[in-house]
Amino acid sequence: MQILIIIALVIIGVLLFELIIFSHEFGHFITAKKSGVKVNEFSLGMGPKIFGFTKGETDYSLRLLPLGGFCAMEGEDEESPEPRAFNNAKIWKRMIIIIAGAVMNIILGFIMMFAYTVQADSYASTTIDAFYPNSVSANCGIEIGDKITELNGYSVWNSRDLQFAMATMNCKKVDGKSLKIYLQDCAREACNAYNSILSDNENIDDSTISKLYDILSNGCSSINSAKTKEEAYNFYKQIGEDIYNEYYNGKKSFEPVEIEEKDTRLRYSSDVKVIRNGEEIEIKDVHFFTYFRNEEDEKEGKTSMSYDFAVTKIDKTFGTVIGETVSNTCSMAKMVWTSLVWLVQGRFSFTDLSGPVGIATAVTHVASIGLETSFMNAFNNILYVMIMITINLGIFNMLPFPALDGGRFLFLLIEWIFRKPIPRKVEQIVNSVGFALLMIFMIVVTFKDVWQLVTGTMPGM
Repeated sequence: MQILIIIALVIIGVLLFELIIFSHEFGHFITAKKSGVKVNEFSLGMGPKIFGFTKGETDYSLRLLPLGGFCAMEGEDEESPEPRAFNNAKIWKRMIIIIAGAVMNIILGFIMMFAYTVQADSYASTTIDAFYPNSVSANCGIEIGDKITELNGYSVWNSRDLQFAMATMNCKKVDGKSLKIYLQDCAREACNAYNSILSDNENIDDSTISKLYDILSNGCSSINSAKTKEEAYNFYKQIGEDIYNEYYNGKKSFEPVEIEEKDTRLRYSSDVKVIRNGEEIEIKDVHFFTYFRNEEDEKEGKTSMSYDFAVTKIDKTFGTVIGETVSNTCSMAKMVWTSLVWLVQGRFSFTDLSGPVGIATAVTHVASIGLETSFMNAFNNILYVMIMITINLGIFNMLPFPALDGGRFLFLLIEWIFRKPIPRKVEQIVNSVGFALLMIFMIVVTFKDVWQLVTGTMPGM
């Protein structure tokens, strides 16, 4: 049964990918047809033809390799005397036809995002609802009720933006003897005292756990508002004593530990902009919960970060479903564009890029994670990756690079401005060079993906 489920997920992934390719080429196809431009062939897939048929003046085909497709228009790549050729169409029609493929990818992304979003019972906002007892951001200036609007220099429209901003934040060395760090350490030790009781007493009832947690939570709030290290340490000792008295009833005494201070510490930190009482303010140097996943990561100095606060919930209504769909689709497009800019700026490296092998590996990885809980979770994980791919394809194709739709649109824009087309020979040479560079780049990225896959260094593995 498990192998059948995996096969079904593979088929779903391939079909969704083909849908992405189809939507792009269909954008070119339908706008060409509506503009009166002759379409010679519409193909899904590349390579040898599996089967095909002719309807009207257009050949339709399905080809062997599910890695692309094409919409071959008369006069698209060469001059044609045919009155309905692409090269003889009005320039505004040619512009629409060229850009329609990328636009259709964005539209498909919106439809897929709606299918993904509508399944949720509620949605996460960007407004802080509560801090966890061991929160480090709680003592850095942000408060309950703050709505985060910018983090790490990245504008935050929704919870997905918040996740991306935190995931791309850098870990820095900070002053290990500062009051902030001391407060964090006191709160951490208070949590350790609470956790020690839970770990040593497996049969503890829920009511007692709730009482102990309230003591811990209220006490840590006091620690985070402490003005001095001495005051913070006294709060920590009081939490431990209250927890022990509540559970052990004087039969066991709490023994506080000394807070070890170091010159430097590693923390994910950033300036944060929030809306508080209707006004946007900026809070400098906010720390976020930084930890090591295991001993091996600690030896390598490989830090991880997690949320140390909870956000308010957005109830599900028709309006919020549409709002979240629009917001998340726009955020995905913004994320793709920002990633491209950061790649050029050097904030992302070549190893962060992925080609077909890397994408296939990512789809397999997220599907296997989802399958640990349910088939639907695995499907939704695949769907989310496909949303990223179709929006990525749409944005990438709009770039003004030769051989891409954006490059061809740029040529048309120049023609429209100067009222004179660029010589076809020049356009063909530029597009050929651009295509060759893209192919070389894709081959290099594919070899990189294979190497990372073989060596087990691919991100997410």
